[in-house]
Amino acid sequence: MTKTDMTAQEWKEKGNEEFNKGNWSEALSYYTNALKLVDEDNIEKAVYYKNRAAAHLKLHDYENVIKDCDNALKICSNDPKSLFRRCQALEALERFEEAYRDARNIILSDPYNKVIQPIVARLHEIVQERHKENSRISAKVSQMLDLAFNMSIDKEKRETAMNNLLVLARERAGAEEIFKQKGVFKIAELVKVEKSEEVICSAIRIVGELCKNKISRTESIIKDLGVPWYLKMMNSTSTERVNASQYCLQNILNAYSGMDNKPDSKPDKALCEAHKKEIDTILSCLLYSITNRTITGLTRNAIIELIMRNIHYTALDWAERLVELRGLQRLMEVASEMEEYKYESSMNITSSTRTITSVCLAKIYENMYYDAAKEKFSNAIEEFIKDKLLSPDIESKVRVVVAITTLLLGPLDVGNAVVAKEGILEMILVMAGTDDVLQQKVACECIVAAATKKDKANAIINQGVNILKKLYMSKDDSIRVRALVGLCKLGSSGGTDATIRPFADGATMKLAEACRRFLINPKKDKDMRKWAVEGLSYLTFDAEVKEKLIEDQQAVQAMIELAKTGDQSVLYGVVTTLVNLCNAYDKQELIPEMIELAKFAKHHIPEEHELDDIDFVNKRLCALAKAGVTSALVSLAKTESQNSKELIARVFNAICSQQEVRGMIVQQGGTKALLPLALDGTDKGKKQASQALARLGITINPEVAFPGQRIMEVVRPFINLLNPECSALENFESLMALCNLAGVNDSVRKRILKEGGFQKIEAYMYEDHDMLRRASTQVINNLIICKDVIQYFEHENDRIKYLVILCEDEDEDTSIAAAGALAMLTSASEKACEKVFDSKDWLESLRFLLANPNNDVQYRGIVIVLNMMRSTKDVAAKLIETDIMELLMALSKNDTMQNEKIRELASTALEAAAEWKLIKKNDEENESSQSTSAEHVD
Repeated sequence: MTKTDMTAQEWKEKGNEEFNKGNWSEALSYYTNALKLVDEDNIEKAVYYKNRAAAHLKLHDYENVIKDCDNALKICSNDPKSLFRRCQALEALERFEEAYRDARNIILSDPYNKVIQPIVARLHEIVQERHKENSRISAKVSQMLDLAFNMSIDKEKRETAMNNLLVLARERAGAEEIFKQKGVFKIAELVKVEKSEEVICSAIRIVGELCKNKISRTESIIKDLGVPWYLKMMNSTSTERVNASQYCLQNILNAYSGMDNKPDSKPDKALCEAHKKEIDTILSCLLYSITNRTITGLTRNAIIELIMRNIHYTALDWAERLVELRGLQRLMEVASEMEEYKYESSMNITSSTRTITSVCLAKIYENMYYDAAKEKFSNAIEEFIKDKLLSPDIESKVRVVVAITTLLLGPLDVGNAVVAKEGILEMILVMAGTDDVLQQKVACECIVAAATKKDKANAIINQGVNILKKLYMSKDDSIRVRALVGLCKLGSSGGTDATIRPFADGATMKLAEACRRFLINPKKDKDMRKWAVEGLSYLTFDAEVKEKLIEDQQAVQAMIELAKTGDQSVLYGVVTTLVNLCNAYDKQELIPEMIELAKFAKHHIPEEHELDDIDFVNKRLCALAKAGVTSALVSLAKTESQNSKELIARVFNAICSQQEVRGMIVQQGGTKALLPLALDGTDKGKKQASQALARLGITINPEVAFPGQRIMEVVRPFINLLNPECSALENFESLMALCNLAGVNDSVRKRILKEGGFQKIEAYMYEDHDMLRRASTQVINNLIICKDVIQYFEHENDRIKYLVILCEDEDEDTSIAAAGALAMLTSASEKACEKVFDSKDWLESLRFLLANPNNDVQYRGIVIVLNMMRSTKDVAAKLIETDIMELLMALSKNDTMQNEKIRELASTALEAAAEWKLIKKNDEENESSQSTSAEHVD
């Protein structure tokens, strides 16, 4: 019978089989197949739903347990099993009142149910306690509201009251009480007259907490306050206030879409569809505010970041709607602004605005995943540029060039297409050749951004290198430094290939020295130093420049201090320089045969410089770590740019490869910055960050490396590395880190299981590679301490059989780990003791362990035998029938044993056999001179 011919009942039975074996995921799949074949609501369908709920419950997927039980109860109301499973899920989600309701309903229909009685008693106690707590919270909220909104008392008391309200708003009961007591209305009135920035920030945060994960409350708050209120609150020069408002708006969007603030959060499609109008309204308001001339630069940045965070197809999928609403033209308006050039209708921007805008444009373009959408994007950009160029004044042309520069930093293909249009590059070069400082500056920046690929760089070398040299002779430092970066970029077009030198020998070092002078000069402003670092980011492809720079502590320190500002505009230059210094880029593996073939075909073969050898690279990595580069990376990691996140992760991973500096990385906040990088970003970036975290977890106590909740959060990145697409080194380091994590406590072990870690870890026990097999066996050994893992071995499978085989592994550490795992299993489960005999090699394995010269192996072997002797009479009898008995006697009488414990355990095992009356105790005094004979009761 093919799978397509199977009936719903047959799928259910297959599901039951897998469920009883402990294969929850397979059971889930089969129950789902059964449900697909049933259309009308009947008793059978209710059974499939509640069975699937049981599988979800085993997988700790409590939300889906509730959904399936709800569906089952719609068909069969008051079904005890459905109510019981929903009760368990609700309790796990801490929805105790609802769990108590279900437990009560079971008792009402089945008063003598002994399973539910203790649960009802426990839940009743919790609900009563929560009711008392709610009463206390209600009084506390009333008191704090009275204090916070009383303008006659002093400012400090009101600030304290607002902070207390914020703490209460983060609790479920507190949030309900604040909302019930019209706290939102009072906050709206307060901020109209309040002068204290701290009170206003707390007020905004309270509203943000009230909007969290509660749609009914969010809808009511939006209706009372309106979106303009949030934008008004956001319009400030205070970073704290802008961040609070941004967080508040994100919480509202999350409530409507079912997302949360975690990096890998996904929206609920049904919720998004139900609240499409509200989401569209909020994002449209944000979009139209981008070009508002009255808002601050910080506010503009926050609005663009909010749009960028939510438009992606994995979030609210709003990119195409943004293009429809002419959002690209608005973003290009912002992209064409200059901080240093003010005119009548100019917008307030910060040094990071254009960088944030370029990342936003790149994110929108990333979502144009079919040709027609890409064409619309390009047409919108062209329309903006044509419109500006139609104006005869110089200001419009300057703004066009600035906008093109921003485009080149974001959606590069679109930027290159614009530069390639007839007359654009010529216009830029003409502007660079004028005497107007502003035109020279923007043209120079555009030339630097346009020289992206080798072919483009060659075109600019041919046309623009003389102009750049002329600009470098300018008396204006801001022009000189930009021209310098242009020359640096063109000079580095050969990349790491030591044989390609676009300029004369020695020119690269001279350019590097010029960049250094700009970087370390305290009299130069931040903008100059930013450009100097950008110049170095191109020159550091050259190994000689890398060595020169790393030896210059003053220059390295100046670069790190610049990065610590967190300014997004310095991000690319600093991170690229660091990637080059660390050699943290992907290197193509050179196959000797292919090199010979290339030589024969007279193709150019890149050559690596001797200063890029591993010893030099390691020295540079340690020098950077000791100079405090971690703090700089932590500041820069807040970027929204996925490519920049990848570069930051690469630097982190390279530095974490040096064991001596790992403690320093943890001290300076490296793990906190790495966690988001491991969960959100490009595939390569996530891999690099996960490997960096694994390296920290290998040599540092996990409780120190990942304090608090972080120890739970690192589990997923580690498990993500257990992928066939990852390298063997990444697999191995992940297993080592998981081994340390699994040794911490039961909560961590359960988290590893919840993330699907057991099956992925177990797969590596079957690898041919000794180190991978050893590491995975060691993780399983630590996981067995958790009771939930023992079930995996008790079900109908060959897991114990394979552990028995691994006990004889040639690799001593693998043998120790396998024997340790078997020792713990046999101590916790009688079934495990019986399953040892499933392996045809069980006797050889036990002999190997008991007669092993290594005390650690021998100790684990004797514990396994002792556990088996104690388990059941049948198991003990099987052991007694073999020569294990003689080995035990020999061990119990061996006076030369180094480990006294082994001798004691051997004697205890013999006593256990005697207690089953399988052997006689020797009553004679002089036991050492006489032999003991085995007697079989059977």
